[in-house]
Amino acid sequence: MSLPPSTGLVDSYGRVARDLRVSLTDKCNLRCTYCMPAEGLPWLAGPELLTDDEVVRLIRVAVRRLGIDEVRFTGGEPLIRPGLVDIVEAVAALDPRPRISLTTNGIGLHRLAAALRDAGLDRVNVSLDTLDRARFTRLTRRDRLADVLAGLAGAASAGLTPVKINAVLLRGVNDDEATALLRFALDHGYELRFIEQMPLDAQHGWDRAAMVTADEILTTLRAAYGLSQDPAERGNAPAETWLVDGGPARVGVIGTVTRPFCGDCDRTRLTADGQIRNCLFATEESDLRGALRAGADDDELARRWRAATFTKRAGHGIDDPSFLQPTRPMSAIGG
Repeated sequence: MSLPPSTGLVDSYGRVARDLRVSLTDKCNLRCTYCMPAEGLPWLAGPELLTDDEVVRLIRVAVRRLGIDEVRFTGGEPLIRPGLVDIVEAVAALDPRPRISLTTNGIGLHRLAAALRDAGLDRVNVSLDTLDRARFTRLTRRDRLADVLAGLAGAASAGLTPVKINAVLLRGVNDDEATALLRFALDHGYELRFIEQMPLDAQHGWDRAAMVTADEILTTLRAAYGLSQDPAERGNAPAETWLVDGGPARVGVIGTVTRPFCGDCDRTRLTADGQIRNCLFATEESDLRGALRAGADDDELARRWRAATFTKRAGHGIDDPSFLQPTRPMSAIGG
């Protein structure tokens, strides 16, 4: 099968990737129970990681030659990448300039929010699964709830809006907090997104039967709020959104497992060690780091990226009996 005559990232199903997720590190300063073991994971060695200049160069190729118009930095925890502000500044200087966002656990964000805004960051997503300090400590194995709340406030104060919250509900753990989390978001002007728990934990302990589904989340919220379908066009966004009590406030649900949106996926992913992934659940990767360090020019890097994208599968296949959880956990892939 030959590549289409296109300069963009087109797969064999005609989907066009315009949203690039860039993992800057596999390390994290939390140890969330649904992501990694208490002792952490074997982190990538320094030479395996892309340098700041290499990250910027690959993003430049993606933006200028491949049609990427949105870049989101992820981890692990991207705030612990020493060169983060400089990377954001370099990407914001590209022409055309992509939209730039960040997914973070929020720890330290209150200190960096203004610098990131000045560098060119447009907005942030902050992960927050519970408002209860003791429960947060059990979930993350770190007593850092106050830091996350400070990070949210710091992002809003810096104008990194809309500030979005990502929340994962776990059955028997925090599934009683859906309404409280929405009230918190409404009170502070944040936009809440519930995300179904996905099979991306390092321990491979995910159990679909224990997952809190999108339908369950919506049923709980409707007991306390009036939800109406958001009239705005969803486009390629992963979240289905609803107006809360007539709007303008919204709440979203990302039903990756029970309401897959693979047919509209417009994402491509670059891992911290320079691998291209077409899907969070992909079992294959395409190496750009090796080509880059071997002296490949930008045309060759773009060609390899297009070739990798063309092989993207129709969907994640979680419901297929042959589904295999990726070897890499979420912390090593990037959200």
